[in-house]
Amino acid sequence: MLHLAPEYCYLKRFKKLINLDYFTADLNSPWADHHFDCHDIPFEDNSFDVVMANHLLEHVADDRRVMQEFFRVMKPGGWGIFQVPINYQDAETAEDPNVTDPMERERLYWQQDHVRLYGHKDYPERLRQAGFHVEEVDMLDMLGPEAFKRYSLGEERWVYFVTKS
Repeated sequence: MLHLAPEYCYLKRFKKLINLDYFTADLNSPWADHHFDCHDIPFEDNSFDVVMANHLLEHVADDRRVMQEFFRVMKPGGWGIFQVPINYQDAETAEDPNVTDPMERERLYWQQDHVRLYGHKDYPERLRQAGFHVEEVDMLDMLGPEAFKRYSLGEERWVYFVTKS
């Protein structure tokens, strides 16, 4: 498993699993085992059964290239989760490389270090264009309202589960 921009809450859990070869990577994080720019992942093609990168793609300069890199390093039959903030009011992703002011980025993309805000229709389409099969999973429907609230999923109602044929 390749876990990019690893969340601290997962590190000990995944590292304890004896049946999992777990690699973490980030540009700068001290928690990560490997440090590199995800626009050019330094692993061979078809290296990982699982690739996970939550809340990473809204930070990178070329998200389509990064998605292609995720696809390249994922083994056929592999799967991944790539959660991002999504504006469910807009179908299309908002992005403009000329927007560099942190306050303007926060206004447009919800956070000062984001370079885009994904639209609900074109985010899964971008994943498909990278080569993935995309299953859009409605967590509220799957879990029910009580469990959805208990797990504090908030705005993360939809999970985009990707696979590589």
